[in-house]
Amino acid sequence: MLYILIFLSGIASGFLNVVAGGGSLITLPLLTMLGMGIDIANGTNRIAILLQNIVAVRNFHKNRVLPVKTALLYAVPAAIGSIVGTAIVVDINKDLLKKIVGVVLLIMAVFLLSKPKMWTEERKKSVNVFLTAFVFFCIGVYGGFIQAGVGFFFIFFTATLLGFDLVRNNALKVFIVLAYTPISLLIFVLNGKVEPLAGLILGLGSMLGASMGARFAIKKGANWLRFIVFAAVIVSGISYLI
Repeated sequence: MLYILIFLSGIASGFLNVVAGGGSLITLPLLTMLGMGIDIANGTNRIAILLQNIVAVRNFHKNRVLPVKTALLYAVPAAIGSIVGTAIVVDINKDLLKKIVGVVLLIMAVFLLSKPKMWTEERKKSVNVFLTAFVFFCIGVYGGFIQAGVGFFFIFFTATLLGFDLVRNNALKVFIVLAYTPISLLIFVLNGKVEPLAGLILGLGSMLGASMGARFAIKKGANWLRFIVFAAVIVSGISYLI
């Protein structure tokens, strides 16, 4: 029954991570409730993240909504950041970090409502490559040590710095997360912080959820995604502050 619950949570988190973000806010608490320490849960969750993003990237690329050149460019600083983030995970004041992230997510929610065109229409922008690379490096650091909620930051900054709509934002997000997750997962494995069986079952569920999420994102488009992201951001932001 526990493994069935893990599988079902994988479906939910895979779908949510692909269409918006915050799926790890479902899986991490569940894994800890099942008896894992937060460090083991954090590492085990990376198996699901890896598998769901393989499926999602394949779907987005197949439907030609993945900006491949941009994704390859910014995957590099994000991957470097993830190495730093994973290496320093034990030294971070997680309580303070959670409060900061909660506030930032709620600010994002305001932008989702007040600036709809920012999310639903592509805009030509003059891109500062070095600034954008630095931002993606910082997001990679965050993703390396906790992952939960990292998708919201990718969505927000790809919209503000690159001008993509939400569908392409999501495609870019899952590609970059896929690029750095194997590195983080390897570090967790080498430090004995992964439970393989639970991670595989969670990953199988998340692959199914990710496939559903990618098809939903492509079919429904940016307007639908904006409201789903808004709801996910609000719930995630409040959960971080409580």
